[in-house]
Amino acid sequence: MQACLATGAYCAIDLHNFARFNGKIIGQSSGGPTDAQFADLWTQLATKYKSNTKVIFGLMNEPHDVDITAWANTVQLAVTAIRNAGASTQMILLPGNNFTSAGTFVSNGSGAALIKVTNPDGSTTGLILDVHKYLDTDNSGTHSECTTDNISDAFALVAAFLRESGRKALVSETGAGSSSSVSRLVPTPAKPSC
Repeated sequence: MQACLATGAYCAIDLHNFARFNGKIIGQSSGGPTDAQFADLWTQLATKYKSNTKVIFGLMNEPHDVDITAWANTVQLAVTAIRNAGASTQMILLPGNNFTSAGTFVSNGSGAALIKVTNPDGSTTGLILDVHKYLDTDNSGTHSECTTDNISDAFALVAAFLRESGRKALVSETGAGSSSSVSRLVPTPAKPSC
C-alpha cells in the first residue's frame, strides 16, 4: 500500500476473499465471520488511512452466492464503521452479488439493495457501486479472445440504473486479451491494453 501511495496514485485496499473466510460467508454462515468482525477490520483500516485522501476502500472483491439483502446490511455496517473511524472523504466501493458482475448487477437485486446503503449522515457521497466485466466468453478474463463489448447486455443496463437512481459506479475490474479480436470490439486505440 505504501509503495502504491508513494506514486501519487489513488490506491485501493480491496479485501479479496469473495465475502468468505474458511468457506463461510461473512454475516451469513454459522461459525463464519460476523458482521461485527468485518466492521472491526474496516474500523482498523480506516483508522490507519483516515487522513489519506488517496486511499479507496474496496469493501470486498467479488462476493457470490450471498443473500443480497443480508449482504447489503453487512456493507452498511462496514460503511458506518469506516466513516465513524474518521475516514469521511474517501471513496468506498460497494460490491454486489455474482462476482459483482455488471451483467447481473441490476437483475440480481444488487443495485437495488446497495443503493440503500448510506453514510451515517444519510448522504451517499463517496459511496460508489463496484462492478466488474471482462470481454471474453465466460467473463473470467482468462481467455485470449474477446467476444463481446458488454455494452447492450451489461453496461447499458447499469448506466440506466445509475441515471435512474442518481448514483455512480466504478468498473474496478475489466480486461481484454492481446489478440486481434480486441480491435474488432474496440476500433480505437491502436494498442489495446489489458
